Parts: sequence; structure tokens; C-alpha cells
Amino acid sequence: MLRCGAVIRFSAREVREFREIGLDMSTARNACDVERQLVRWTKILAAERPDLLEKIAVAMARAQGVRLPTKLSAVRAKDS
Repeated sequence: MLRCGAVIRFSAREVREFREIGLDMSTARNACDVERQLVRWTKILAAERPDLLEKIAVAMARAQGVRLPTKLSAVRAKDS
């Protein structure tokens, strides 16, 4: 990745590597574009492979030395 101020450029090799895991960084030109692609990728993983997303989150937390918050479950409110 090359960075010049707020502008970001990825090499062709990096774009190919990102595509292998489902990220399209070919149009990313700044940090907002990168964030947008990561959010899109995360939403797709959450819908299609929540188990894989959880494994990634756990690995990232371990690498940073932090603990993940406990899992929350949604409960439907009773109609009054």
C-alpha cells in the first residue's frame, strides 16, 4: 500500500490478494473507501459465515491482547 497524505493506493498484487478473501480494494482511494469495503465484507460474512467472522474476531482480539465482549442475544419484547 502506498499512502500520500489522505490518498491510498494498493498494488495490483495487493488487490489480487484482497480479492481472494472477498475484498474489492481496486476502487479504494482513501481511508473512507477502505472502511466502506471492510464494512461491506463484514456484513456479508455475518450473514453468510458467522462462524468464520467469529473466528476472525477472536484471532484479532488475541493479537491485540484484548478480550471480546460477551455475546448478546436478541429477545423479542412481549406485546403489551
